[in-house]
Amino acid sequence: MPNPFNGWLEWLNTHPELQTLTFCALLIIAAWLSNWLVKRILVRALCRLIDATTLGRNAQDLDNQLIKRLANIVPALILSTGVGLLPHLPDALVTVTRNVCSAFIVLTVALALSTLLDIANMLYHLRHDAHLRPIKGYLQVLKIAGFAVAAILMVATLLDRSPLILLSGLGAMAAVLMLIFQDTLLSLVASVQITSSDIIRVGDWIEMPQLNADGDVIDIALHTVKVQNWDKTISSIPTKRFISDPFKNWRGMQECGGRRIKRSLYLDQTSIGFLGAEAIVRLQRVSLLRQYLKLKQSELLSWNGALAEDAQEPANTRRITNIGTFRAYVEFYLRQHPQLNQDMTQLVRQLSPTADGLPLELYCFTNTIAWGSYESIQSDIFDHLLAILPEFGLRVFQHPSGADMRELGRSRAAQTAH
Repeated sequence: MPNPFNGWLEWLNTHPELQTLTFCALLIIAAWLSNWLVKRILVRALCRLIDATTLGRNAQDLDNQLIKRLANIVPALILSTGVGLLPHLPDALVTVTRNVCSAFIVLTVALALSTLLDIANMLYHLRHDAHLRPIKGYLQVLKIAGFAVAAILMVATLLDRSPLILLSGLGAMAAVLMLIFQDTLLSLVASVQITSSDIIRVGDWIEMPQLNADGDVIDIALHTVKVQNWDKTISSIPTKRFISDPFKNWRGMQECGGRRIKRSLYLDQTSIGFLGAEAIVRLQRVSLLRQYLKLKQSELLSWNGALAEDAQEPANTRRITNIGTFRAYVEFYLRQHPQLNQDMTQLVRQLSPTADGLPLELYCFTNTIAWGSYESIQSDIFDHLLAILPEFGLRVFQHPSGADMRELGRSRAAQTAH
């Protein structure tokens, strides 16, 4: 009994164009089928392996990309091998097809290596100290180098020339390449300096006013550093700007555990004066001032007693002032405050008088770095000090407001009426 398959082959031999198209279709189907089978086998095997590791679902997307790219190599190899077996196909077309398949394999390998570097970066970020030494910038340099090599190999493969011929011509293009990649080179140098000098880390609070950046560093890459500002906007800053431009890193404040309060009370200088006997007796009832006033009075009595007859003139004697007593009160108040860091610097000092009054500056540190708690502590301290100022006969300086002008007008009108 004659075999119908042999008869079909003999019929195809009499039609060479149709024979070539048929075998091309079969080759393409074989390449597609091999790609489908490889993806199914690799996906199932690697997914089980990933589930057993610490990566879990976080790396599934990257691994799926890697698997798909590696699976594309198999059909390219089948096409490159099988195209030479096709009958009646011109040699030039066979060469071009093989070169294109080889270039595609090189590109696929480069993309797979790029995905492997992404997986390596994800594995590195699982370390507890990954934010101290980010490697994303270095991995991006490796990606650029890998794609540059892949581009040279692809061009050499498509032209059917040795890669060494192309590399020999790169020497003349070095200046052009440096001009093209100058930003990348500067960013690479900046990344090395940032990492080696530990200038910034992921999670640092930085402030760069000239670029309107004020917030937390969320990513350090080769070309850019991303900062999430306090209004939740994202600022992308060139990496090299952290070497050339000044900026403030608040990491020291975060590590020491205390946040600085540096604010002044502006006192009306016309309210400054000496304390009378009644005021001293009244302030001695304040527990924070009792010991201070006792020691101060003893010191002044000793001083004034040595003046003899000159002590009869008040201008020759030393007396207790309301501003000095208030400054001592603020010092004692800060020392016993439970929400201030008592191991860090505390100062209460007068600054140079200004047209807006006499600044009395408080310099201290809270025992927390949380923004909300810090603002609350600072506000509570100044609320109390502003409220207790009248007990010392002092006033806060304030520019005249509309209500002050109206009150002045009423008093003048009343004086005129009388």
